[in-house]
Amino acid sequence: MSQPSMMDMMKQARDLQKKMKKIQKKVEKAEITATAGGGMVTVVVNGSLELKSVALEDTLVAGGDARMIEDLVLSATNAAIKKAQDMMAEEMKDATGGMNIPGMG
Repeated sequence: MSQPSMMDMMKQARDLQKKMKKIQKKVEKAEITATAGGGMVTVVVNGSLELKSVALEDTLVAGGDARMIEDLVLSATNAAIKKAQDMMAEEMKDATGGMNIPGMG
């Protein structure tokens, strides 16, 4: 079995780079939702890890416990960011066929 030529390896690298850019654009458009407090707080982040929205149940707001609300928003936001990061890692893993590429998680 012959080894791939330098040209073949360069083509594979270019193809992988194109595939990764395509995945990055796809992931950036994705919206990831997470909740906390049994659904009392819902947040949405995009694949760029930007917070897009926060929704609070009326009963939570009526309770008036600001510290609890802050904790729930923080918890839901961190969960959404983690989901977005996991989604990106999975997409990259699929794109690279499980290859371990430095700097890609």
